[in-house]
Amino acid sequence: MSESSNQSEGTSVIVIGAGIIGVNTALALQDRGHAVTLLDRRGVAEETSRGNAGAFAFTDVEPLASPGILLKAPKWLLDPLGPLSLRPAHALKMLPWARHFYVASRPRRHEASISAQARLMTLSRAALERLIDRVKGEPLMRREGQLQVYEGEAEYQASLPAWELRRQHGIAFDLLESPEAIAEIQPGLASGFTHAGFTPDWMNTVDPKLWTEHLAACFRAAGGMIETNDVQAMVQQGDAVVLETTAGLLRADQVVVAAGAWSHHLARTLGDRIPLETERGYNTTFPTRTFDLRTHVTFSNHGFVVSKIGDGLRVGGAVELGGLELPPNYRRSEILVQKAVQFLPGFDGTGGTEWMGFRPSMPDSLPAIGRSPRADRVTYAFGHGHLGLTQSAGTAEIVADIVTRQSPALDLAPYDPLRFGGRP
Repeated sequence: MSESSNQSEGTSVIVIGAGIIGVNTALALQDRGHAVTLLDRRGVAEETSRGNAGAFAFTDVEPLASPGILLKAPKWLLDPLGPLSLRPAHALKMLPWARHFYVASRPRRHEASISAQARLMTLSRAALERLIDRVKGEPLMRREGQLQVYEGEAEYQASLPAWELRRQHGIAFDLLESPEAIAEIQPGLASGFTHAGFTPDWMNTVDPKLWTEHLAACFRAAGGMIETNDVQAMVQQGDAVVLETTAGLLRADQVVVAAGAWSHHLARTLGDRIPLETERGYNTTFPTRTFDLRTHVTFSNHGFVVSKIGDGLRVGGAVELGGLELPPNYRRSEILVQKAVQFLPGFDGTGGTEWMGFRPSMPDSLPAIGRSPRADRVTYAFGHGHLGLTQSAGTAEIVADIVTRQSPALDLAPYDPLRFGGRP
């Protein structure tokens, strides 16, 4: 195979993965003066970053691994169409991840994960505002808040500890205890939703694919290179990293792995074993709005959301633990649409486009951000679960600090890629 350099001027950096994390990171590194090439096997926002709900969920600080979920999980996992399900064909493969998930759900680890998540959210929110200003991105934002709705007093009371956690971490919200109060923010919901919590500072992008493409266009305009290329292995040789790709060998001074749910396969070529699992998410996008949606609505105990995407609506959510290889089960997205029709009177649930994406998930819901212990010129930035869009700008600033050997704004120990073991 032939060997080539990615760019000739400045410190060369290759970022692997052109999803929202990779594109943000490439732009941040470019701003620090690096010569950056962005590689992706399919192209910009062609995987998970194209089809998410478009939410910057800065209020979501509680990890999936929690003491309470251990009581709910057995019932959920046995329901193939429930909010959290496990594909039987994948069960044995995810046992190591499940063991770490169990440990992460213990109270002390759970509390530590919440604190680390909240710190990353604070940084990411400020970083996003800086980024919006930097790329003139305000027309691609919606600042309409988020409404989490509950059916009856019991569901509402069960939610209050989570709202107290948000209060402790400085998140603004209003609790609504009547259908009338809910209707002032979002009229037209089914009458069974009697209580809610509203987070006014919640943000959405008008379309996650458009937002990622806008950032990529800014990167290109400043001289950045984006190439379609599939990276299969990495090795550090002296003061450079050599990538084996389908198009030949590439060499760079530094490499950032931001390939989402595929990242751990690349890490393994260096000898790093990172417990990354795949939360498969489903949604259906409708090109027009047949319901007057005024805010992002989360149906908490049904595991799905409804959000505006462009001129239409997107209905999606739930978690399916099924890896990267099994075919989609679109019956899950059909169930979510049926619920949306029931909960949003007048909503027309026909004519939508179904989609499934791979959310890269670590056992404690915290991303893997940091250098490889076996190759100090390789930095990992993946594993954000359903918070990749939310934490993308903050992650990019952290990675830019790591690559330029500056002190990041956060203590990176909670996000150590090898925090579950495997350090040399």
